[in-house]
Parts: sequence; structure tokens; C-alpha cells
Amino acid sequence: MSSDTFRSVEIERTSLGQYVVRNVRGGSMSVGTGEDGSFTPVELLLAAIGGCTAIDVDHITSRRAEPAHFTVNVTGDKIRDESGNRMQNLKVEFTVTFPEGPEGDQAREALPRAMQQSHDRLCTVSRTVELGTPVSTVEAAGPDRD
Repeated sequence: MSSDTFRSVEIERTSLGQYVVRNVRGGSMSVGTGEDGSFTPVELLLAAIGGCTAIDVDHITSRRAEPAHFTVNVTGDKIRDESGNRMQNLKVEFTVTFPEGPEGDQAREALPRAMQQSHDRLCTVSRTVELGTPVSTVEAAGPDRD
């Protein structure tokens, strides 16, 4: 992998069921089991899908007009079946309003196309989920291993 395509995060255990995830730029957030205010891994998946497509749609539409209101709600059902635990019925719902006037009209007109472009080709996260990418789990040499 080249440096322009490689992405990574590090997750460190802070206590049973509690972790801190860090990126290479110094950002961090709490991840846990949902027994406190920290995000669960499933919530992070939903946030990643919604955040990715929100960024795409925002960049496309805000070239025309700054939104007066912009929220994204991502939902799904966590199920357990013969395939194991997984999410289904994932839905990304945009609530966006633009100011009155020609620029707002242009942004409103661009919104459905921007959402479709994000879904069909731009959002790396939802494209990865929909296309299905294998995930490998390996043990790395730790600090106290030879």
C-alpha cells in the first residue's frame, strides 16, 4: 500500500469494555459497550456511513448555497441469525434546507443528485459495506513478545 491510500487507527484498552481510538493526526474518542456515553462500535459504523455521505453531499450542495439546516440520521437493525451478528435495513436520511433565492434553488436541485452520487460511487464507507470487503484478524507481536 502506498502512503496516499493507507489508512489506520489504533485502539487502546483503558478498562474492561472501554477503549480509546486514535488517528494518526492526534484525534481520539472513547469507544465502549454502551454502558456509558461512549460510542459503541455499531454506532461508529452508523456514524461512519452517515459522516462519509454527509461530507460528500455538503461539499457538492454548499458550492451553490450554504445550508440553513443540515442533519443526517442513520438507522438500522442489529440482528443475530445463522450468519452471526450484523446490521440490516441501513438507512441514511437527510434533512437539509437552503435559503430562498436562486442559489438555494440550485442547491435544492443538486441535493438528490449529490445523495445518489455519494451512494453510488463517492462514499468509501458505504461502498465498502455494500460491496463487502473481507476483514482479516491477525495477532501482531506485542511489546512484551520476542
